[in-house]
Amino acid sequence: MSARVFGVEVADELRGIIREPTALFFSILMPVGFFVLFVSLFGDYGDTAVPNGTRMLATFGTFGVLSVTLMNPGIGVAQDRELGWLRAKQVSAVPIRLTLAAKVAAALPYAVGVLIAMGVAAALTGTLDASAGSLARLVVVLLLGSLPFALLGLAIGFQTRSNAAAAILNAILLPSAVLSGLWMPLEMLPGFIQQIAVFLPTYHLAQLALGQLDGGAVAGHTLVLLATAVVTAILAAVSYRHGRS
Repeated sequence: MSARVFGVEVADELRGIIREPTALFFSILMPVGFFVLFVSLFGDYGDTAVPNGTRMLATFGTFGVLSVTLMNPGIGVAQDRELGWLRAKQVSAVPIRLTLAAKVAAALPYAVGVLIAMGVAAALTGTLDASAGSLARLVVVLLLGSLPFALLGLAIGFQTRSNAAAAILNAILLPSAVLSGLWMPLEMLPGFIQQIAVFLPTYHLAQLALGQLDGGAVAGHTLVLLATAVVTAILAAVSYRHGRS
């Protein structure tokens, strides 16, 4: 029964995203467009075993996935609060946890779409050099690793209106993308930014994804993301408990 209800909730969320062309543009088309631009600029940068254009599937792919999974659930919750729909869900027979989980789950297919489009762009620009297995692991890591950020989005959505949620989440995502080296190689950025990057969960998600392509160490990055998941889960729970009507 719960699985069937969850499926209905996910399908409803997917239709809601499709009906919002602005969200589709900013969360999918814009990151892919930026990826094409930055790959054309930095795809041949450096002399590494894995071409930089392929490495950017991990770094810029992190930005692309988070532009969906951080933004959409949080803004969706904020919109539901404004419309009174979330309050109706709280008193309905459907467990609220299924509704919230469906918001996160519905964002994942779009995140996969972003990664596929970026992979196609890398192939067309001649900078894709990775096995199918490595690319599959990259997709799985980015989807699972984005869940702590989805929880952060929900926490913000429980406390703000949709316009404010969008502004706050963008104010988190865009600076984090720059400071974590998601748009361009971190080595090209000033030294102080490289020092800041190691304190950002976005950097560790990108490095964990990159490890699927170049075989780099992943244990430390995994621990950071697990700790982030605990913190954001607590924030989401507290924010929901004390959410604004």
